[in-house]
Amino acid sequence: MENLQSVEQFEQLKSEGQTIFMFSANWCGDCRFIDPVMPAIEEKYSDFNFIKVDRDEFIDLCIQLDVFGIPSFIAYKNGEEVGRFVSKDRKTQAEVEAFIDGLK
Repeated sequence: MENLQSVEQFEQLKSEGQTIFMFSANWCGDCRFIDPVMPAIEEKYSDFNFIKVDRDEFIDLCIQLDVFGIPSFIAYKNGEEVGRFVSKDRKTQAEVEAFIDGLK
């Protein structure tokens, strides 16, 4: 999964096609829990572009988007937010896939 490099890149990626941003942090145990299954999720949902956002590096963006719990996911399609799976709870592969299935 590609890492977000800048807020400008965020704005560009959210406006092009279908993008799911995963908000995470290196110190987050629940984020580390979901990391091993993310490649399988990315492969299954290859029509989406997946981008990892480091919460600590982009804290202002997280505040702007009301992302206060991680791991969290926000999906955009052509610039419009089409779904969010935002909470402080640990997420399973099945829960993340159910979220993505609900976007279609």
